[in-house]
Amino acid sequence: MISKKAVVLALCGGCCLPAQGPTQQELPLPPNAVGAAPGWLQRYQARPAAAINFTDSPRLNALIRAGSLYLSLREAVALAIENNLDVELTRITPLIAESDLLRAKAGGIPRGVPTTVREGPAGLGSSSQGITATGGLQTSVSASDATANSTVSAVNPSVTSSGPPVPMLDPALAASIGWNKTNHPQTANFITGTSELTTTSLPAAFALQKGFLAGTMASVGYDTLRQNTNNLRSDINPNTTGGLSVNVTQPLLNGFGVAVNNRYIRIAKNNRQVSDLVFEQQLMSTGYAVTRLYWDLVSLNNQAKVTEQSVALAQRLLDENQQQEQTGTLASIEVVRAKAEVARAQRDLTVANARVRQQETILKDYLTRQTVDSAAVERLRVVPTDAIPVPSSEVIQPLQDLIGEAQKQRPDYAQALIQVDSSKISLDGSRNALKPSLNVVASARTNTLYGPVNAVPPVTPGTVRTPSGNLVGGLGTGLDQVFTGRYPDYGVALQLNIPLSNRAAQADYSRDQLSLRQQQIRLQQVEKQLRVDVANALIAVEQSRAAWEAARQAREFQTQSLDAEQQKYAVGASTNYLVIQYQRDLAQAQSIEVAALADYATAQAALDRATGMSLERLNISIADAYRGTLH
Repeated sequence: MISKKAVVLALCGGCCLPAQGPTQQELPLPPNAVGAAPGWLQRYQARPAAAINFTDSPRLNALIRAGSLYLSLREAVALAIENNLDVELTRITPLIAESDLLRAKAGGIPRGVPTTVREGPAGLGSSSQGITATGGLQTSVSASDATANSTVSAVNPSVTSSGPPVPMLDPALAASIGWNKTNHPQTANFITGTSELTTTSLPAAFALQKGFLAGTMASVGYDTLRQNTNNLRSDINPNTTGGLSVNVTQPLLNGFGVAVNNRYIRIAKNNRQVSDLVFEQQLMSTGYAVTRLYWDLVSLNNQAKVTEQSVALAQRLLDENQQQEQTGTLASIEVVRAKAEVARAQRDLTVANARVRQQETILKDYLTRQTVDSAAVERLRVVPTDAIPVPSSEVIQPLQDLIGEAQKQRPDYAQALIQVDSSKISLDGSRNALKPSLNVVASARTNTLYGPVNAVPPVTPGTVRTPSGNLVGGLGTGLDQVFTGRYPDYGVALQLNIPLSNRAAQADYSRDQLSLRQQQIRLQQVEKQLRVDVANALIAVEQSRAAWEAARQAREFQTQSLDAEQQKYAVGASTNYLVIQYQRDLAQAQSIEVAALADYATAQAALDRATGMSLERLNISIADAYRGTLH
């Protein structure tokens, strides 16, 4: 599992490497990028994603000598993890999951994370038939088949919005201010003392709102209204009214409880784990693909060497035949046959060299970010420096032990387990939505009214305006009224809403139950496939080892047979035709041995992948892979 620290490290590595040269494609930045404004203002600015670096890592140039790329298997894997675009694409997935988690912590619905894992190109393969880790026979793959295939993991961590809505957990400040003037004709001047009431108002309101994981919604607000009127009977003018209010709404049934309201946060955390596992799975896929392509290249190079030996043998036979023809001890037709054999061997050598170049092109494309027709890559020859290792004895763990190791290490199996848990979390929400809605609403408010005594004379001559003394004054008087609670309002209410049919909630609950059953079936499918993969990979290793041993012995016997036939031919006891046939048999035996050895190496890599041990075998640090630089 990848730690959050590793994800943060990805922000400064991999896809976030500094810009280099004209290959850099920058994302447009806003005029005020993050960091331009101080403090809390940054939360209202766009956070631009870092630019993608399409320049290859320095490791590539360090491995080039005299126009050739000298590669060990581990260097090839390191190049792929640093430069391969499939890995770069998946490296962004944990960052997407982090943004989803941030969204869920604010009360939003996560948008889900992609789980696509890209398989590497098929390559040209070996030229012989061999048993593969999938249990079937595989022949050589043509260059047209060397394309990347896309596979999707068994889980799909999408998020549905069934169940009660989650309160917005981020606090919000709402404010309003305005100005109004009204003119109302009066039917009588008894109430206002005038036939035309004119009022100028300045309303303002401020409120702070926040939701909590228990389902509680709380708000604190202050509103004020200042009015200046020509009402002759008003003792205070202009007057200011307002008050400080607190409102709390707490669900008691539908939407109640932390377990219901933090379900999106828990799902987002699960998706973050899934994104880490998807990245790990992509690393395994990439490491396996590079291993397969690398050993295929080694095999094709060995095939070319075998063909070169066939050309040398055919040329030596031709030289001997020409000498015998000159001395008159051999018919001219035998020289023609030897020439035909040389031409056939040279044709095979041309084909073998072309296959090597094709395999180099596939491998270079997979290890670099540049295109294969770029000046730096096009003429670059790849020189593998590792030979296929063959242990003196094959030590393999029992099948059940390998399956147990795969259940611990395979990221796709861990993803399926997490998705089952996420489906259970979603089911909790839809189950809660079946309940009626019962909310308790509590409110409290302290009112205020203040202002100066109306300077306009009263309607009745000789009377004096005598407003209450605690109303006359300015802002201090109003604040005193607010905080002393002189004029309070308070109340409690229960709000009940019982759906008489409730079909929508029942449908959501049924659907989420069925989705959980699907995830449980998928988990069983993944586990069954895991066992099949390990069993087939184990069979492939055993059979490919036996096939290589048989091919090695066959090549030794063919070598001895050719030597014996050449000795017979030297004393005239054999024919030119038989020598040529034995040479062909030896070349075929050598080719089969080379291909069988490559099949054995590929089977070993497939077993490591099936058991989830690829990264450990290749000594790959996932944290380094996140940063985009392997040591």
